[in-house]
Amino acid sequence: MIIIVVGLNHRTAPIELRERLAFGAEQLPAAYAALQHEMGLPESLILSTCNRVEIYAGVPELDGTRERLSAFLNMHGRFAGGELGQRLYAYTEPHSVEHLFAVASGLDSMVLGETDILRQVKHAYEQAQRYGTAGKALNVLFQKALNAGKTVQTRTAIGKGCVSVGSVAIEFAQKIFGDLRPYTVLLLGAGKIGELTLKRLTARGVSRVRIVNRSRERAQVLASCYGGSAYGFEQLNAQLIEADIVITSASTPGFLITRPQVSSLMPLRRQRPLCLIDLGVPRNVEPAAGGLEHVHLFDIDDLQGLVTQATDLRRQAVQESEAIIRQKVGHFLGWWDEERARCLTPSSSALAAAP
Repeated sequence: MIIIVVGLNHRTAPIELRERLAFGAEQLPAAYAALQHEMGLPESLILSTCNRVEIYAGVPELDGTRERLSAFLNMHGRFAGGELGQRLYAYTEPHSVEHLFAVASGLDSMVLGETDILRQVKHAYEQAQRYGTAGKALNVLFQKALNAGKTVQTRTAIGKGCVSVGSVAIEFAQKIFGDLRPYTVLLLGAGKIGELTLKRLTARGVSRVRIVNRSRERAQVLASCYGGSAYGFEQLNAQLIEADIVITSASTPGFLITRPQVSSLMPLRRQRPLCLIDLGVPRNVEPAAGGLEHVHLFDIDDLQGLVTQATDLRRQAVQESEAIIRQKVGHFLGWWDEERARCLTPSSSALAAAP
């Protein structure tokens, strides 16, 4: 069994491509069925986050697996004729193992040391288990990768400073507005990113926070914990009129905020500046909305400058993290080589029966 990964990330592809490849929860059953039955992969796992889309697979031999996974991703994203081309990377052992351990440890994230990636890797692993596509190779691989990620987080300072895209979004807003406390902040989406963003906003003394979510009940739970106000999606327009800063992180296809919608609301706002920070993948805000007067739109890729600055402050922690990962990768590869050798060695009873 050989472990391979094929995918792309924030370094190889802009958000315009990443959002087309993102796998929603409703797409996973068909995707895993295709990987298992149509492509004949004994083991497979899909890791889809705001920064990356990757498919990990365990196969007896490569035999065109890279090309077939590339074609699968092109088809899923509706790219014609292998349009993704060189944006896709493909790693086999030991690089595929090293790559996953770095991902789980936050070393391959846009926000260096991002802590939320560990939860995302764990969730992807649980989904593969749910659909029965994680066998012995991927089970042990992901368990060890998760262990490596936890070790890096606890033994190094890699996660200090900006540790999530939500926290970077707040830093970004502060660069524009300065003190955020006098402003009204609207969060669109009450998932994990929204929760982390809300937690950091309230920690900085921001009290005028509204939360809009398709499930008002979920928004209400967050609001009660952090002192915000909760609203259903039907009240989005009313809240857009009141907000100064909008941070979106909803996990849903299609734009939740469109150019015509914003254009119609700006006169009601008396042309007050509106800052939209879109953390959604796929994006939540129609890009053309950023062309309107007094509207300032930023997506997740626009935060790269602050991310680089935060990265520079944690170079020593990177070296410590890489040392831990090398050790953990070495342990896994040692076990994996022994496991494959054991599977290839005939049993003593078979040897005795041999002519």
